Amino acid sequence: MCVLVTLLTATGAAILELVRQQTGTAGFFVGLGLALLPVPPLMAAFRWLGRAAPGPWRTLLFCFGWGACTAALIAILANSFATEWMAAASTDPLAADRLGSVAVAPVVEETAKAAALLLVFLFRRRQFRDAADGLVFAGFTATGFAFTENVLYLGNAFEEDLAHGTRALDSVTAATFFVRVVLSPFAHPLFTVLTGLGFGAAALAVRRMRRTGLPLLGLASAMGAHALWNGSSHFGKYGFYAVYGCVMVPAFALLLGLAVRIRRRRLRAVSAELSVYSAAGWLGPAEVPALASMPARSLARVLARRSGGRPAARAVSRYAADAAALALLRRHARRSGPGDRDPEFAERERELLHRLWHRRATAAPALTRAAVLEELLPPPRWSPPAAPPARVPVPAARKPELSASPT
Repeated sequence: MCVLVTLLTATGAAILELVRQQTGTAGFFVGLGLALLPVPPLMAAFRWLGRAAPGPWRTLLFCFGWGACTAALIAILANSFATEWMAAASTDPLAADRLGSVAVAPVVEETAKAAALLLVFLFRRRQFRDAADGLVFAGFTATGFAFTENVLYLGNAFEEDLAHGTRALDSVTAATFFVRVVLSPFAHPLFTVLTGLGFGAAALAVRRMRRTGLPLLGLASAMGAHALWNGSSHFGKYGFYAVYGCVMVPAFALLLGLAVRIRRRRLRAVSAELSVYSAAGWLGPAEVPALASMPARSLARVLARRSGGRPAARAVSRYAADAAALALLRRHARRSGPGDRDPEFAERERELLHRLWHRRATAAPALTRAAVLEELLPPPRWSPPAAPPARVPVPAARKPELSASPT
């Protein structure tokens, strides 16, 4: 962790100074302010897609930092070197520049961004559980990369406007802002999400060949989509608009629908897998439908905060996150063959169950009440009133036994 923090700090300082040198101080700060605008909405959107089983903020911030600092620095240096080398070796500088934007930049940039996903996949394997995690990690990485790239483009545009004394509405800055921030803020996330989906599919794959091939297939798809986008301006006067309207917008809509479907599938997995732990006594019958419903989770946090303040609301959030992680852990173990099953499954299951048990006194009542208010429980069947039961002692609460291994 210390090595990664040092690496991100060093590359962050280097990329900031490099961009400032290229844009000038005034252009740097203008570009920085304008490039920040699409970042919170994009991060919120990707966080929303992963809320069914949220990953830790530390990993998400690492992905964003890698994209904004390390990947951006690698891309700027490698692209500059390749463009200069091709321009020196070619008699047509324009053709060299076109080749660099279409053939070199997509390969360099998508590989640099994919390195963050590879690091998480290798060293934080527990956090890479399915396609939803790949989508979220890729989205944060690409958002960071696009942020730094936008600072560079917008800063250069502002310096050009200053040199020519252009008015605001007719400025290059306004045109650049419209194209990169208003029209296509999803471009880089769209490319890198293809790589993320490949890693997410590999996380669920049983065969080793698929674990290697699926990320490479996703990376190749990201490079192809990126090359098409960069080459659209060379397809004639209306090439950019044709690619934007006929390829990018439909692809974005398709991936958005896929992301929502993946999110719903995750919630169904939470419901199905947690029912096993409910039957074993670890969860109450009303908790499972509440944990499988995002509105019920939100309502449970509100109810807990009213009765116990912010600590109680945080306990409900962590309880829901641990329950979802437990469900996905069991799903993966159940789908894996005996030879591919995670040897640490039992230890990880025990750890999550104990964390749930320690927070259950706070979270369970709020979740149960939320399930009732959201009408997630089946209506009770009417039966004639029975005689009052005899008074019996109530046994003290105790932890249930651990569930059996998934089959």
